[in-house]
Amino acid sequence: MSRWSSSPFPPWLAPDPPRRVPHARAWNVALRTLHLMAFGILVGGHFWGVPAEPLYPALWITVASGAALMGLEIYQNAQWLFLVKGLAVLAKLVLLLLVPFFWEARVPLLLAVVALSSVGAHMPARFRHYSVLHRRVLLAEPAPLAEPVERA
Repeated sequence: MSRWSSSPFPPWLAPDPPRRVPHARAWNVALRTLHLMAFGILVGGHFWGVPAEPLYPALWITVASGAALMGLEIYQNAQWLFLVKGLAVLAKLVLLLLVPFFWEARVPLLLAVVALSSVGAHMPARFRHYSVLHRRVLLAEPAPLAEPVERA
């Protein structure tokens, strides 16, 4: 039994072990780099008072790359949503959804997202991988891409 077992989710949502995505690390690094560049432009633009319209491309690239990063994690195992690192992403989304309602506070809200991102990315694994659903740390090896080949 793996560390991911005893999930309340059906196997198609939370496979045990988690699904493996070919080149997942490369996809993650590429998407995260794009996401950070676009979000940096967006935060800087708001900080320096750039009108909203020229920032739209950065906004949409940030949204698309963030959605792709979340999709990559959730595809591997939906229980990611209940790990502290997944909950941190959901908390950042809540802060971002407050921006249209508290426009005058957008810079502090965006800076709070940056702070939460930094803390979330650099906290020890025992916190990042802690599942509030299972009340323990979940670290699992991803499923192999193919069955091992036996040598004669």
